Amino acid sequence: MAVMAVMAPGTLPAQGRAADYQRSDSLNKRFQGLAVGMTETPRWVSDTRFWYRVSAPGGFRFVLADAAARRTAPLFDHARVAAALSHDTVTFTPVTLPFSVVTLEGDSAFTVVVERMLWRCALPDTRCIKVGPAPLPEGGPRGGARAPDVHDSLPDEGPSPEEQEAREEVSRLFQPPVRGQQDTPRKSPDGALEATVRQFNVYTRRVTGPDTAWQPLSYDGRESSPYSAASIRWSPDSRKLVAWRVTPGDRRMVKYVLSSPADQLQPRDTARFYEKPGDARDLREPVLFDLASRRAILIAQTHFPTPYSISQPAWRNDSRAISFEYNERGHQRYRIIEADAESGETRVVLEEQASTFIYYNTTNDGLSSGKRYRFDIGDGAEVLWMSERDGWNHLYLMDGATGAVKQQITKGAWVVRHVQRVDTVSRQIWFSGNGRNSGEDPYLLHYYRVNFDGSGLVDLTPAIGNHAVTWSNDFAYFVDQYSQVNTAPITELRRADGTLVMPLEQADLSALVRAGWRAPEVFVAKARDGVTDIWGVMFRPTNFDPRKRYPVIENIYAGPQGSFVPKSFSVMNGMRSLAELGFIVVQMDGMGTSNRSKAFHDVAHKNLADAGFPDRIRWHQAAAARFPWYDASRVGIYGTSAGGQNVMGGMLFHPAFYKAAFSAAGCHDNRIDKMWWNEQWMGWPIGPQYAASSNTEHAAKLQGKLLLVVGEYDTNVDPASTLQVVNALIKANKTFDLLVIPNADHTSGGPYGDRKRNDFFVHHLMGLEPPDRNRAADQARK
Repeated sequence: MAVMAVMAPGTLPAQGRAADYQRSDSLNKRFQGLAVGMTETPRWVSDTRFWYRVSAPGGFRFVLADAAARRTAPLFDHARVAAALSHDTVTFTPVTLPFSVVTLEGDSAFTVVVERMLWRCALPDTRCIKVGPAPLPEGGPRGGARAPDVHDSLPDEGPSPEEQEAREEVSRLFQPPVRGQQDTPRKSPDGALEATVRQFNVYTRRVTGPDTAWQPLSYDGRESSPYSAASIRWSPDSRKLVAWRVTPGDRRMVKYVLSSPADQLQPRDTARFYEKPGDARDLREPVLFDLASRRAILIAQTHFPTPYSISQPAWRNDSRAISFEYNERGHQRYRIIEADAESGETRVVLEEQASTFIYYNTTNDGLSSGKRYRFDIGDGAEVLWMSERDGWNHLYLMDGATGAVKQQITKGAWVVRHVQRVDTVSRQIWFSGNGRNSGEDPYLLHYYRVNFDGSGLVDLTPAIGNHAVTWSNDFAYFVDQYSQVNTAPITELRRADGTLVMPLEQADLSALVRAGWRAPEVFVAKARDGVTDIWGVMFRPTNFDPRKRYPVIENIYAGPQGSFVPKSFSVMNGMRSLAELGFIVVQMDGMGTSNRSKAFHDVAHKNLADAGFPDRIRWHQAAAARFPWYDASRVGIYGTSAGGQNVMGGMLFHPAFYKAAFSAAGCHDNRIDKMWWNEQWMGWPIGPQYAASSNTEHAAKLQGKLLLVVGEYDTNVDPASTLQVVNALIKANKTFDLLVIPNADHTSGGPYGDRKRNDFFVHHLMGLEPPDRNRAADQARK
């Protein structure tokens, strides 16, 4: 292919030759270990003491910090540990110790695992002895048919805690019964009784006394609608209990063939339970039981008629009622419901409604993009609640009796991200948020404290940067680690009120910069509305020449569950290696992603095909207008999973802009993908909006160059999603490339996939032939 065929007139080729591949492949080795003073997540071992590992010239060192004494010291004698662990074939140095995790045994000793052996080192003299084989991880070794050969770090599309709990319950309910096996009984709070499920029904018995025989409490459980032992919850006064009766929905199984299992010659087939949009869900009906009368108290279902999910019931402290959360199918109504323990009558404690979607998902990692949080105060008299009802995600104090807003605690054009702590005595809340601090990237995470009445809002982490906080056990102190993509990390110890106790580390990047490392550039442009800022980053090669014109490659993941442009410092990034071949590699968060306003997020509603492309294309055009070396006439795009769907959608719906696409593990039709993720954004019941966003339905629109990748054992996105879009492309007589990875799970192909991606873009955006590795291997053998 001629170079000029893919370049604008007068454009000079940038790179993409063998030397560029060699430089790209060596970047990690070239930069490794040159950034010193970079701390890993600290581990608190008491209310005032913690340890951390920090990069040092040539390796790492371990540091013990004492907040009360305001001092740091080596965690142990590094030289003695290195000498103790070295042996005939390997010599360790004080900064190349072969472990990253230390388990302290008070002040007397610590243990480490090296080469699957457990070592114990006494303190303070650091005498180390080999104890024996290291204990297996909790749960023991993994078994089963799953043995993928390729693993990638992908944006999190994992289930919420509620979803995971429900999945585990489904798995338990529908496993073949084991003869004689019973669920572990659950004891009443007073210890007199215990309950379990036998023969599909709830049974109870006395723990001690002359009669400890199991007696049925329910009689309506059937094989087709059994009670769930895992759902049993006793009232605090031990007089009642509640349990789910479960009517199963569709039992869809996705089937797989592992063509090349590692342990046998013949292929192996397997199947996994997999709910898809529109499938009937398991119906979990809470049922109350009175132990004295041994009767069921029917709970009126008026307020939860069409559940997507119902949370595990929780008892009020005085045993007067249970409460649970109801997420309506379609994700447009979310309620806290209370059921009276005597009558079974229900009332709505509070409710959220949305004309688009309520993003109910939440996690406890401090970085959740989910918009649902609940904390009951005074046995439900008040509720601390998270809501987007004013257009931004904020905290509210609600009246538990009326459901009315007592106080909007936080407000403004910014976002509450996650609550770390609630103190009901001082009536204060500690939480993280973004977008409040003017004059900086609105995605940068900060940590705050506020009073229940909305007063006293304090930024505990005022320095500009993306902050990660690790609290002490008693929440009296926290370690603050912060940076930006283009600024060196700083680590500090602070008190709970935000005052500085002492600086801990500040990274030194001077050696890294001398080696040619170049910080990514933050770039901001206006969205489709001409008002909203779209934030992104650019990676340039280390031998960047502003006189040349560089093709551009966009790394896309437009999943509405979060925002994805990196905000913290890192030495290496996959985009950096790709840029080294002679590209400008960029990433931005367009409308439809999370962590901005509700309106910004709602662009994704029933329209995943949008993927923020009108904003992305404007961002590219603004960059090209500002930088003469930015060639917006040669733009490629790559992504995995939801990003794989976005990639191909860019080619189909914006063919005049994107010229080449690498699409891995894509959910190309949202009807084929998992239920929980797709119904959250695309709605329920299934309607024409699904076909409108489908790459499969629109495959005939393909104009540019396309490479599809799929793992044959993808347990996240059904591989049929890729194969169906392949089928549609074939029917439309389109030219494209396909890479199937044997045995692989959800993947972009690992190192081999990266090489195929790089070669694909070098060929189609630069017009150069990549190195012939087959020939090179043949010459090496000679």
